[in-house]
Amino acid sequence: MIKIAEISNPRIAQSFVDYMAKKKIVLAIAPSNDHFAIWLKDESYSQMVMDEYSQFATDPMHPKYSQASWDMAESRNARFHYHAPSFGQMLKERAGPITLLMMGLCAAVFFFQVLGRHGQVFAWLHFPNSIEQSYQVWRWFTHAIMHFSILHIAFNLLWWWDLGGKLEKSLGAKPLISVFLLSAATSGLGQYFVEGANFGGLSGVVYGLVGFWWLVGAAHPTYQRYLPKPLLGFMLVWLAIGFVQPFMAIANTAHLIGLISGAAYGYWYAKTQMTS
Repeated sequence: MIKIAEISNPRIAQSFVDYMAKKKIVLAIAPSNDHFAIWLKDESYSQMVMDEYSQFATDPMHPKYSQASWDMAESRNARFHYHAPSFGQMLKERAGPITLLMMGLCAAVFFFQVLGRHGQVFAWLHFPNSIEQSYQVWRWFTHAIMHFSILHIAFNLLWWWDLGGKLEKSLGAKPLISVFLLSAATSGLGQYFVEGANFGGLSGVVYGLVGFWWLVGAAHPTYQRYLPKPLLGFMLVWLAIGFVQPFMAIANTAHLIGLISGAAYGYWYAKTQMTS
């Protein structure tokens, strides 16, 4: 299922559901905190429904929507039907298979680490620390799937799910994989030159995603909703704080290089792979 929007007034939400029902597209309404979420069951209609919702949002009181509710009233068994999506449905709302696979991989690696195998895991996955290891190609990327605390992995997977999931759902798996490979390799290399190979985590990739959406949104404003300005500002402030605070061990260079590499790829992608 895909969440289309959240609306504070359930009757207005129902009018859009009824309007789409007349077009033979099934939507459902579910409570979401103090709002009501509209969910699409058949993801193949996602673009069409999003286009219709964009028109609806500009004038939700248009007579055609209220008329749809009147027309559909007799076909409904209940005035409002609330469908509470499962946790799995919520997780897959904006996360494709690559996004979920990476989350599962990070979770599995962390599980082995907490079982007391941290040393073995680190020895196999850390960034190359010698000429010989530099030819072990996996090491350029696998440092990104190691995490060193619950807070560390939770923070990184949340942003990966949000920013990476949006990328995979909207533009496909290929650019998501490209951002991961590019930002993991370059952020790891930058961090290695500053502090050696004793680091890990997905945060360099997360900042790669921030950079990607920043430049794509600048070139194509339609995509700015995937990285709203307040969120961009928060991530940049957090990056700056990392360089000046003395209390936490943060891979600041990896964050900065990840941001730059993701932005560079986003600029190239927006200019060469996307139509205006």
